[in-house]
Amino acid sequence: MTSFPAALSAAADRVEARLQAEIATLPPSVVRDAMAYAARGGKKLRGFLVLESARLHGIAPEQAVAAAAAIEAIHAYSLVHDDLPAMDDDDLRRGQPTVHVKWDEATAILTGDALQTLAFGLLARPDAAPTDAGRLTLLATLAHASGGAGMVLGQALDIAAETAATPLDLDAITALQAGKTGALIEWSACAGARMAGADPAALIAYAQALGLAFQIADDLLDIEGDIALAGKRLQKDEKAGKATFVSLLGIDGAKARARDLVAQAQDALAPYSADADILRQAAQFVIARKG
Repeated sequence: MTSFPAALSAAADRVEARLQAEIATLPPSVVRDAMAYAARGGKKLRGFLVLESARLHGIAPEQAVAAAAAIEAIHAYSLVHDDLPAMDDDDLRRGQPTVHVKWDEATAILTGDALQTLAFGLLARPDAAPTDAGRLTLLATLAHASGGAGMVLGQALDIAAETAATPLDLDAITALQAGKTGALIEWSACAGARMAGADPAALIAYAQALGLAFQIADDLLDIEGDIALAGKRLQKDEKAGKATFVSLLGIDGAKARARDLVAQAQDALAPYSADADILRQAAQFVIARKG
């Protein structure tokens, strides 16, 4: 069986090629250049989850890559906007200057807007799923996951928490991160089942545990990570006094919680037996990563 690192690398190459090819079809402009820049690099974990969940349901990567590129376009847009001065005000992303630093704020806003609309355009293509019903399901669920009930809501809650009179408790942090980080991870892991018209329940359970483990790992990296490996500024949450899984659980408690979540994620894949071993490895990678 292919190892997880090899599968992740192959998926990243495939998704990167499709996404950059789509961007290259746009008319020349500073926005097109910034889109290509923002979409370049990264682990492409969400795209990998799309391709791997598709494989579990007998859907070839050639059929699933449009959806994988779409979720990476949404993810890239979210990072461009999250880095803006009005949001997290970051100057470094994936080891490079953020879009608003390399160009300007207006270009960054438009770049994020264009990446978001590109994602839905990709999902509307005839090759985005085996059936029209599958494509419509992908479109509707991505709109929900990325919008005011999902990622955008999580971002809004995160911003509101910075000026809240009292720090968030563990339940509130969990709910916030289920939107900010978890919603797109859940969509990615369930994409293959939805393309195939299959029940996504097991993959939903997997992804919900995976998403929380991913965020706890991010909180730990913010404290313990290496900026050269992370490719972004670290210790910003601690300096801002924001409540995180680490501030609420402590370093050892957060690590233990992440391990428990990984075990939950792996157990949720039981219906797929050994066919899901690469997804089980992906869950372990989430808490072992250095960036």
